[in-house]
Amino acid sequence: GSTKELIESCCGAGQQWAIDNGECTEIPVSGMDGDICRIAQKQCCVSTVKENSCLAGMIAAKEGDVCGPEESDPCGGSSYKQCCDCCNLGLRLRSEGKTCESNINLGYPCSHVMLSCCEGGDHFIHPEIKRHPEPLPTVTPEKVSETEDHNEALSISNEAELSNNLPGDDLDECLIYGGELCQHLCINTVGSYKCSCFPEFTLQDDGTSCSPDPDRGQATRLEAEATIPPAASPSQPLLIMSSQEEQDKCKDNGPCKHICNIVEGNVVCSCLSGYTIMADGISCEDLDECLTGAHACSRGQLCVNTLGSFYCVNHRVICAEGFILDRHRKCVDINECVTDTHTCQRREHCVNTMGSFKCLQELSCQPGYELKDGECVDIDECEKGTHSCKVNFVCQNTEGSFYCESKQRCMDGFLQDPEGNCVDINECTSLPEPCKPGFNCINTVGSYTCQRNMLTCSRGYHSNEEGTRCIDVDECQTGVHRCGEGQICHNLPGAYRCDCKMGYQYDAFSRSCIDINECWNYPGRLCQHTCENTPGSYHCTCSSGFRLSYDGKHCEDVNECDTGPCSQECANVYGSYQCYCRQGFQLAEDGHSCKDIDECTQSAGILCTFRCVNVPGSYQCACPEQGYTMAANGRTCRDIDECAIGTHNCSAAETCYNIQGSFRCLSFECPSNYRKVSDMRCERISCFNYLDCQNTPVRITYYQLNFQTNIVVPAHIFRIGPSPAYAGDNIILTINKGNEENYFSTRRLNSYTGIVYLQRQVKEPKDFLLDVEMKLWRQGTYTTFLAKIYIFITAHAY
Repeated sequence: GSTKELIESCCGAGQQWAIDNGECTEIPVSGMDGDICRIAQKQCCVSTVKENSCLAGMIAAKEGDVCGPEESDPCGGSSYKQCCDCCNLGLRLRSEGKTCESNINLGYPCSHVMLSCCEGGDHFIHPEIKRHPEPLPTVTPEKVSETEDHNEALSISNEAELSNNLPGDDLDECLIYGGELCQHLCINTVGSYKCSCFPEFTLQDDGTSCSPDPDRGQATRLEAEATIPPAASPSQPLLIMSSQEEQDKCKDNGPCKHICNIVEGNVVCSCLSGYTIMADGISCEDLDECLTGAHACSRGQLCVNTLGSFYCVNHRVICAEGFILDRHRKCVDINECVTDTHTCQRREHCVNTMGSFKCLQELSCQPGYELKDGECVDIDECEKGTHSCKVNFVCQNTEGSFYCESKQRCMDGFLQDPEGNCVDINECTSLPEPCKPGFNCINTVGSYTCQRNMLTCSRGYHSNEEGTRCIDVDECQTGVHRCGEGQICHNLPGAYRCDCKMGYQYDAFSRSCIDINECWNYPGRLCQHTCENTPGSYHCTCSSGFRLSYDGKHCEDVNECDTGPCSQECANVYGSYQCYCRQGFQLAEDGHSCKDIDECTQSAGILCTFRCVNVPGSYQCACPEQGYTMAANGRTCRDIDECAIGTHNCSAAETCYNIQGSFRCLSFECPSNYRKVSDMRCERISCFNYLDCQNTPVRITYYQLNFQTNIVVPAHIFRIGPSPAYAGDNIILTINKGNEENYFSTRRLNSYTGIVYLQRQVKEPKDFLLDVEMKLWRQGTYTTFLAKIYIFITAHAY
């Protein structure tokens, strides 16, 4: 068979193995057609085990059992515990009376399980398998369709409210009757089903039983359709399906809005990139990459979300503190240690870091000390031999130093030299007054003598009052010098010297002191920025954005942000400052003030699904004043079910029906000669004549359908037909009332099934009430049925 048929057959074998054994580790591997059958068997087996484990967990939660791990799963990571815990979440919401809403962040299947248990439905529980009775010998006519309610004349599905869905779609006979229909595998088709066999088995001519292949290597036939005799009792109906090709459930994208896939026989919807699946598992909504942080905008750019994507808006580049903008418009680190903008103290070492700096303590000791265990201790130079004492001296250690002590003593009048030798002391120069006034001192070996002498003073000296010695003449003090104006007189022994004041130099040509321009003589060495000459000195100044430091030479940066020059945020940079704005604002042309960014105008209507309202620094999304409320994502609008929350104004005799953005109050009354058998159904009480029986409806049934103006036409909106149907049945469909503008039409799918479809686009919201009449021709007799269908076309949901 084809690959599709082979996958279906091998998948069924894997499902059966899971049902019989409850595990997939020892599943037999089939060797036919390479890995196709092995993969299908394995995956379908694993999927079935997980579904059964999840179903058991839901049942345990509803019965109040503890959600512990299964015995076969000591690690506690199975679907059993996950589904049990998630079902408990839904039961808890239900007990508190909260609205049952799925949370897509919980993931599948947890979100679906929580919603199922909260709503009280058993979406995961397969219907009970019904046994069919033994067939009767003969049946005429042969039935071609069947439902559980033999009194039901119109077959309508619960999915009628979904756009482009056909109400009353095919039932899954394989699901309802379990293993009753086929010996091995049952495959559902549209309107019927067909049987198949496990690998290495062949389907027999009866279409239900299987026998081993004689060659044991051929692919299994997946043909033949099942024919089941009719029910012997109306209490247990049977489904007898017509022969059709298996319907592609993803044809025309199925129910899915974006992408439709078949997983284990079921339709699974997914979304395009940039979208996420909604709680209904069908629709897709935009994923806001700007809110979730999934965008790739760089620092300093504004992320703007779009439908299915996003884009980045460049802002003015602003560097953080510790960085500066270079000529390539990139933020580079400021080396505070080089630019002398650090705050390290003396005996601290500055180390530059990215965007900042750090100060490290310098651990150094004074000469004569060394560092041990973090402390400075004295060095014993005598013990280490690092002293400089000569041969005739002995080293004596002191705190932080040492001294040399002589080994021998000298006689009076002698002094020991650095070599340790005894040398004569010149008492004439070493003693303050060795001789009396008028006597001259003469040194001798080991002593000295005093000899009277005649005093004669040279130029620049004169004798003292006693006439005993010559003393210097202070020319500067007595005013006998010849220094010019602006010069300073300095006395010298026997003479004097004329010097210029500090900051002046002597000019031999003019014989005067002229000012020294220190800024010219030492360019770039006196001041860090600008040098200004002054009479006898100079003065340092700094460029704008700097101020003179305490040493009068260097310039340090001024933190302009301390004076608050910016309206919002200020960043000090070396020699200047930079203003920048908080998120939602942008810097004005003056470079100081901030003005609000109108996100609503810039986004071109992509931020909010209905209306965007700009607020200072941000934006907010708004919904229509009536009929909608804001969804959890803050940008889409969700319909308010006025009927569920009781905010409608319908009377007790009316029925409230919710539509997008509003509701309708409907009144269902039966005409004369009819009685009300349910909320939506009237049946004829009596029939007066044959013509009356043919022309008046035997049953009048009300239905409500809700669609949006953007529905794709032609759209099949309603399916109608007798139930059960018999071979030879024939129907005629007519829209008697409500189609004056020709928006709708009818079409027969076969002799006993017809549909009502929307053939023309409804551009504005509009309500319709269609009277659809079905005349059934059966065994020579016409029977009339009437479906009164309320169709509400609402505006496209926000």
